[in-house]
Parts: sequence; structure tokens; C-alpha cells
Amino acid sequence: MALGGYPDVGPKDARKARDAVKLQKSEGRDPVQVRKIEKLKASTPAGNTFKVTALEWYAMKLDSWSSHYAIREKRNLEKDLFPFLGSRHIGEIEAIELLATVRRVEERGALDVAHRVLTTAGQVWRYAVATGRAARDVSADIRGALKPHHGKHFAAITEPVKVGELIRVIRGYQGGPIVRTALALAPMLFQRPGELRGMAWAELDLDGALWTIPAARMKRSVDGKRNGDPHLVPLPTQAVEILRKLHPLTGHGALVFHGERSHDRPISDNTLRAALLTLGYGPDVQSVHGFRATARTLLAEELNADPLVIEAQLAHAVKDANGRAYNRTQYLKHRATMMQQWADYLDKLAAGADVIPLRTGTR
Repeated sequence: MALGGYPDVGPKDARKARDAVKLQKSEGRDPVQVRKIEKLKASTPAGNTFKVTALEWYAMKLDSWSSHYAIREKRNLEKDLFPFLGSRHIGEIEAIELLATVRRVEERGALDVAHRVLTTAGQVWRYAVATGRAARDVSADIRGALKPHHGKHFAAITEPVKVGELIRVIRGYQGGPIVRTALALAPMLFQRPGELRGMAWAELDLDGALWTIPAARMKRSVDGKRNGDPHLVPLPTQAVEILRKLHPLTGHGALVFHGERSHDRPISDNTLRAALLTLGYGPDVQSVHGFRATARTLLAEELNADPLVIEAQLAHAVKDANGRAYNRTQYLKHRATMMQQWADYLDKLAAGADVIPLRTGTR
């Protein structure tokens, strides 16, 4: 192992370097590898503060995130981490300091945000470890020190009798035809609200009873939006009939449910929520997104549908025993059958029939 060239390194310095190398060997460390690591650390160009490290990590990840996720991560950094840790050397920050920082978020009652901020910090620390700025991820030490956060599910009615009442109320909605159609399709097709609102006529094959949602409009990663397969939604006959009735009104444009002020933009996020509220169903009783939970529950418990088929229809990536994700377009025939059964079942619930299964037995 070379210790340097003479005369730049004199005998005294060479002996010191030799003794240091011997000490490393006695401790079981490879001096050559230690030197390589030190050179790699020294080559880190940006700096070692938490802020510099975090911004470098953020820039590296940005292209793989959706815009919504990127905004949230940046807010976690700028609002809750940089003001307290930004100027500190990330390798010198201790777990107790990070805990105090995250507890400031807890103190304002934002428990869910506190957990997200800790997750963001943990990713920055792991990047710091990978780039030689920190020896370990201190965020792992405090994960059990935060107050537990129990996320709230979207409100959903799952009792058959009450679902029947809801469908009857929806079918009696006296609002405009665009909102009325979207509201009728929400429980029948149970796709995400944004996907339903953005439905385009070009995505629909009414003769083939199929709605093809482009990958770019699905809730996926950036790569999934760019390179993923579209999500296919088989349309029951009831949905086809409803859409055909709406076509003369909005079929001249691109969007099925265009807004009142602009035909180039869909109805807003709040439109269907407001319609449900008008009908007496607030967000704590039945949300638009909650129709997915309604369908998922009743399809499994009342119609005995295959869970894999249900998950495929919900556009969830289900996995087999070996961890391989099923393609979202699989089970198309099964899903078409299930969707027709579901629409027929909603009709029966709305009519007040077949809600309570009769049980027979021998004595």
C-alpha cells in the first residue's frame, strides 16, 4: 500500500501513516478499502447538510413521482424539516433531534402528516447513508415514539337495504342530466371519482360495451402512467343505455361530463359530492370514492364474486402466491359477467327485492 511520494511525504509522516494502517489492520479493517471509501466521501460535490442532501435526493426522485406526490414531499421538507434541521450536518444529527422536529408536527394535531414527515426524513437519511454522508438511518430509532395514526376510510354504505335506499334516491335526483348521469354511473361502475369525471367519448365503445381508461389517467406511478396498460371497464347494459341517452347532449364534444363553464374541462371534484349532500348523504355517510368500498363489500359478501376479479375491476394490482402481479386487463370475461350481475343487483336493491336471502333448513 503506497503511503505517498517523497519528498511530499517525509519519513516522519510516512511512519505515522504506517502506524495508522497497522491499527486499521489490527481492528480487522482493510486499509485499502478504507482509503477508497474516504476518497468516495471526499468526492461528494454538493455538501453534507441535511438540506443539501435532501434536495439532491428530491431531484433524483422527481422524475419517478406524480406531481401530487412531488408537491407533498417538497412541502414535508420545506415546512417541517428544513427550518429545524436544514443547516445541520446530516451525519451529526441524532435521533432525539429528529424526534423533537417531528413532534412539532404532532403538536399541531396533524398525526398523519407527522408520520409522512418521518417517512420523508427516513428516505433522505437512507440516501445519506448510501452516499457516505451518514453512518446510519436515525429515523428508524424513533418510529415507535410517534402517536399512532388511524387513517379514516372513505365513508361507504354496505348494508343492502340502505344501499337500495341510496340508489332510489340517486335515481330520483332532479339536477341536470350531466350530473344525474355521472351520479347514476358512480355506484354502478365504481371507478375512482377522477377517472369517472374525466370520461371521454373516445374512450367508450358502446357497441362493444367497454370503457378503456388510458394509463395516463389512472392512479399510478409516473412510469405506470407512461408505459402501463389501459384499464378496461366492461359496461353493463344499464350503463350503455344511460350513456346513449346522454350522448345527444355532450357527444359533440370530447368529454362525457363536461363542466358548465367550459366544455373542455370535466365537472369539478366537488360536483358529485355536492349532489350527494343535496340528497342527504354527507361525506361522513357516503362519499363518491366510497362507492368502491360499497361494491367491493357487497360483491364479495352478497354475490360471492371472486376476490381477484373484484380487485382487477378496481384496478388494483393483485399478486399470486409467488408475488407476481396480475395484469390489470386479465379476467375481462369474468369482469363483464360480474359487472352485469352487479348492475342487476343494484336494480333489485332499488326495487326492494332480494335484499335478505331466505334460509331454509330441516328440523
